[in-house]
Amino acid sequence: MARPSQKKERRAELIPLITAVFAARGYRRTTTAQLAAACKVQENTLYRLWPSKKAMFIAAIEHVFEVSARIWRDLIAHPGGHDESPAGRILSYEADHHGELGNYRIVFAGLSEADDPAIKHALRRMFSRFHEYLEMHVTSTDPSGANAHAWALIGLGLVASVGRELGFLSAADRRDLILSAGTRLIGGLATPGGAVVVGTNGKRK
Repeated sequence: MARPSQKKERRAELIPLITAVFAARGYRRTTTAQLAAACKVQENTLYRLWPSKKAMFIAAIEHVFEVSARIWRDLIAHPGGHDESPAGRILSYEADHHGELGNYRIVFAGLSEADDPAIKHALRRMFSRFHEYLEMHVTSTDPSGANAHAWALIGLGLVASVGRELGFLSAADRRDLILSAGTRLIGGLATPGGAVVVGTNGKRK
């Protein structure tokens, strides 16, 4: 019997390292030799897992969503006794941790390559998945505005990333921005400790 392929597991092992290199150097300035060095493998190993540098970059774009979604799912599944809505838990977490991995730079690098149909498709899919996830949880607090509010939350994250990248906003400024603007979008109230509390009917408690 043939041995099951381990490509999926190997890709999952290497993609965080590949994403970190693309985030630091951008798409065009990154070489497959640099990616291989970061992964401590030969270039031909990477080419057995992905057919091209572009495919590796697209996988990195997909990884950006998966990292956030994994964290958010855990926050929602394990509230830890905090009196917050699912949207509130996500917002409180992002106020403290948004952008700390630098993965937002993958998005910026991808936008500069959006003339490429495959990269554009990957970005559209990533943003659509973010929107779908946020809309689902924002709906529980404000059904009437969930679609627009989900897009606005994505925009808020992008603005916070620009503020970080260009040095306009300190960590405290970014936290205040995300909490103050975000809580208005989801219909919640930020407590002095930073928790976002929303009543079961979607109104401020």
